[in-house]
Amino acid sequence: MARLIMPLLFFVVSIGVIIATLNLPKARLGNPNAPVYFPMMLGIFLLILSIVYFIQEWRKTEMEEKEAVQELLQGRVPKLIGLSLLLALGYTLIFEWIGFLISTILFMASLLFLINGKKKWMVNIATALIFSFASWYAFGVLLQVSLP
Repeated sequence: MARLIMPLLFFVVSIGVIIATLNLPKARLGNPNAPVYFPMMLGIFLLILSIVYFIQEWRKTEMEEKEAVQELLQGRVPKLIGLSLLLALGYTLIFEWIGFLISTILFMASLLFLINGKKKWMVNIATALIFSFASWYAFGVLLQVSLP
């Protein structure tokens, strides 16, 4: 759906250009509608192109959604989603008992090991520790928000 934002934005802008063009004052000399022709032509041209752009993006979106669903159900993705949900559930259960800092370190480390694997163990542990301590320091010390 994000692909459809730009064509819709262009459509709205083209309607705005057409409406603004219709509100232009009439010329006092020569053809009274002369100041309207060029901006109206641009507004209509933009309107037509935005409709064509919207149709093209709509077709791409339909095809990509079908492909995305098929890719989502294949390989290791369903396993990662399921295990991530279980880890998040475990994080919510232990959060109150052992506190923010330790539970966040455990959650981040286990999630990073799940995604990155054991080969990047040093990066996983460093990321979990740095993120957890930075979050604790920012909220607990600097902002003085009480964390469990």
